[in-house]
Amino acid sequence: MPSIKETRNQMIQLVFPEHANTLGTLHGGRIMDWIMLAGSITSSRIAKGITVLGTTDSIDFINPIKVGEIAILDSWVEYIANSSLEVGVRVHSENPETGEKKLTTTSHLAFVAVDEHGKPRGVKEKITPVGELEELINVEAKDRKDARMPELANRDEMAENLVDETEVTRFNLETIRAVLPEDTFYGNFMSVGKLMLDIDETAAILAGRYVKGLIVTGSLDNLYFYSPIRVGDVIILKAGINYVGNTSLEVGIKVLTEDLTTGDQKHTCTAFLSFVHIGDDGKPKPLPGFKPETPYEVRLWKEAETRKKRRSKRVKQIKESLGSFLP
Repeated sequence: MPSIKETRNQMIQLVFPEHANTLGTLHGGRIMDWIMLAGSITSSRIAKGITVLGTTDSIDFINPIKVGEIAILDSWVEYIANSSLEVGVRVHSENPETGEKKLTTTSHLAFVAVDEHGKPRGVKEKITPVGELEELINVEAKDRKDARMPELANRDEMAENLVDETEVTRFNLETIRAVLPEDTFYGNFMSVGKLMLDIDETAAILAGRYVKGLIVTGSLDNLYFYSPIRVGDVIILKAGINYVGNTSLEVGIKVLTEDLTTGDQKHTCTAFLSFVHIGDDGKPKPLPGFKPETPYEVRLWKEAETRKKRRSKRVKQIKESLGSFLP
C-alpha cells in the first residue's frame, strides 16, 4: 500500500498568451481546469481506472502566474475510502529567468472511481501514511470527507432543485452552450475542468459588466456536483451578483443541464466565485457601490458576507502555512 508521497505526480505547463486574461496572467478558469486534470490523472493512476470529480473544496488564488512563466501542479492522494479518493493539489509558478517560485493555490478534491457504465466501483489500494506529517494529512482528508457527507446525502433531491435565485437579483446573466465530444474527459461525460472554464467565464463577464473595468478571479468556494453532464446535452449557466465589497465582489452561478431529446433539466452544481477589480496600475481598485434592496437580495448578501469571512480566514491560514505543504 502506498504512502502519500509515493502517489505524487507533477504536471508542468508553460503559460502562453492563449491561457491568459487581459492582464497577461493565467486565467482563473484555466488554472481550475488544470487542477481538475492533475487530480484526475493522479486519482486514476491509484484507482487503476477512470475516476470522476464529485466535489472540490474552496480554491483561493494567492499569487498570479504571468505569461511566459511555468505553472507547476503537484498532486497526491491523501485518503482512500471504498470507492472515493481525496486528492490534494498544489500549484506554484516558476520564473524561468530567475528561478523564483511562488505559491499560486492549494486545493482538495474528491474523486469517485467508476466503471465503464459510470457506476461507483471499489478501490483496492489504501493509503499507508509514513511519518507524522502524512498521518496528519491523512486524518484531515478523512475529516473533510466525513464533513461533506450531509451535503451529499441529498444529492438526488438537489439535482431536482431548478429554482434560480439569480433571476431575482438586479445584475444577472444567462449563457447557454452545447456539450460536444471535445468537451469530454472519459466516455460521454463532460470534463469538469471544461465546465469550470465555462463557469468562470460567465461569472467574469457579469462581474466585468458591473465594474466596467478589469477583474481577476480571487476564489472559488466549495463546489458539489449533483448530476452528470453528457455529450449532446446543453448547459445553462445562470449568474447573479450576490455581494459587492470595497474592491471585490461575489458572483453566484447555477448550472443546469438539459437533455434536448426529452427536455428534462437537472441541477448540476451551484458555484460561488469572488472577483477583484484591478486598476491600470495592477492594484485592487474600488468598486461602484451596490446596496441590496429586495428581501432576496438582502438574504443573498448576508450569505455572501458569511462566505467572505470564511474566505479571508482560509487565505490567512494558507499564507501562514506556506512551509508546511507536502514536499
